[in-house]
Formats: sequence, C-alpha cells, structure tokens
Amino acid sequence: MLSRTAENLYWIARYMERADTAARLLEVGSRISLIPTAHGYRSEWDSLLQATGMAAGFAAKYGDPVQRNLESWLFFDRDNPSSVASCITAARENGRIVRTALTTQVWDALNTAFQELKQLEREERSRLDLSRLTDWVMRHAAMLRGAIDATLLRNDGFNFLNIGYYLERGDNTARLLDVKYYVLLPRVEFVGSGLDNYQWTTLLRAMGAHRAFHWAYGGEVTAAKIAHFLILNPQSPRSLITCVGGIANHLARIAKAYGRETPVQARAGDMLAGLEGETVERVFEEGLHEYLTRFIGEAAALGHAVHEAYFSGEMR
Repeated sequence: MLSRTAENLYWIARYMERADTAARLLEVGSRISLIPTAHGYRSEWDSLLQATGMAAGFAAKYGDPVQRNLESWLFFDRDNPSSVASCITAARENGRIVRTALTTQVWDALNTAFQELKQLEREERSRLDLSRLTDWVMRHAAMLRGAIDATLLRNDGFNFLNIGYYLERGDNTARLLDVKYYVLLPRVEFVGSGLDNYQWTTLLRAMGAHRAFHWAYGGEVTAAKIAHFLILNPQSPRSLITCVGGIANHLARIAKAYGRETPVQARAGDMLAGLEGETVERVFEEGLHEYLTRFIGEAAALGHAVHEAYFSGEMR
C-alpha cells in the first residue's frame, strides 16, 4: 500500500473520532454547567478548553468562555482544526482522495455526514439545540465505524483505520478523564461528595459508558472504580489499555503482512506492557493528572513513530 493512502485512511479515523470527542466535550460541559453548586478551579467551559489544549486559540478569537462561544468554537468554527465542522470536512476530503480504497457504505457514511453538516451550517443558530447537534455527531461517527467494521477487507487499509481510531480514542479518553478529575474538581474536600459523584456520572454518560460501568462494577460510583474502568479494564471499549492493545494488535498485523517490524511495534508493546502491569493504587500515587499527562505525551510520541515508520515513504 502507498504510504500516502495509508496516511489518508489513518486520518479519516482520527478526524471522525476527534469530531465525536468534541461533541462529547460539549455534552460534558452542558450537563455539568446545569449544577448550581459546581465550583471547580475554573468555570466548567474553561475547564474543557484547558484540558484539551484549546484555551489559547479560543481566547484569541472569543475571549469569554461562555457556552454559546464554546458551542461555536467546538462545533462550527473552521478556525479551530479540532472543531466538528473542521474534522468532518477533513475526514471526507481524505476519503475522497482514497475513494477507491473504501467500500460504497464507508464512503456514503462519510459523504452523508459532510452533506448534512453543510445543511446544519445554513440553519439559524437559535434553532439548533445543543443536544441535537451532539447526538447528530455521535450517530454519524458510529455509522462510519459500523460501515468500516461491516464492509472493509481486513487488510492494510483496515489496520491503518483502526490504528487511527485507537490512537485518537486513547488520547481523548485521557483528556476527558483529566477534564473531570484535575480541572473541574481539584479541591480535596469535594472528593466523595454529591457534586463529585454527579460529575463522574456525567462523564460516563458523555462517553456512552454509564451502563457498561455499572454492569462491570455495580454499587457506588467512586474515583478508583472510574479510573480502573477508563484506564486499566480491558473489557471497557474506551479504556487506555483497550486502545493501546488495539494499536499494538493492528501494528503487529501490518508487521506480519510485510515480514518485518519497525521501532513503532516495540514502542506500542512497551506501552501495553506498562498498562498491563499497572494498578489503580500506583496511578493515584503518581497523581491522576500527572499520569494522564504522561500518557498523552506517550500517545503523541507513538503517533509520531507511526508516521515515521509508515507515512514518510512508500510501503513495500
């Protein structure tokens, strides 16, 4: 497979997963802002910006982190490369470039999302309810993922799509978890309070993981259970260990197909081994924010290694 084709497929998945996360961030902020007693270190909306690394770009254009400005920035604003509109447009353009590598169903899922986005952009903002927008994004992201899983050959293209998905999802899971624990609720006296539990529940709902969490653990929602579920539980579809395991698996499939490994396989294997040997107790000893920040850095380095190994020239 040509390296440029592999890269286009990889970025289709990353962009669509990023759009999905932007919608989930909006849902987290919207739900938590409804609590009249929510007094974190910063406002709920500013918290989202800080944890996702978008604060500087947003402040330069909008200044005040109020809900309407955040909705514009995270959903419609083309100046924000991580907005829903930017990501869906970029995913569709990557798909157009490698149209012959996609099934009709995958292309239709991408193109339909793009065409419906253009219709949404033409509507008056006052008529667009936030829940309608976030549900729309999550539905189209799920439709694309379903089309990929149901119709694509399990070949190079499928592997690179999944590497993109898992890498983006792992990074975003860490960022969403960091929004809650470090930025929204840093004061020790809030831990275990009603506010604390509500915010954890809100985070689970925004990730589409609320019911799965209760199936896995039951009983009271606690920080330790949430951390285990979203970091170390291989049954959780969004956990860091699931995402890194998925990356390692698809990288191994590529190495087997080409009869050789690159440094990226070893890097992914080391990350997976570290997660498999980790405990919640050690995570909290290090500090959850510090642990998540370290993971985000390692994920970025892994993405760079994937680029160096497979996208800097033609695969043979």
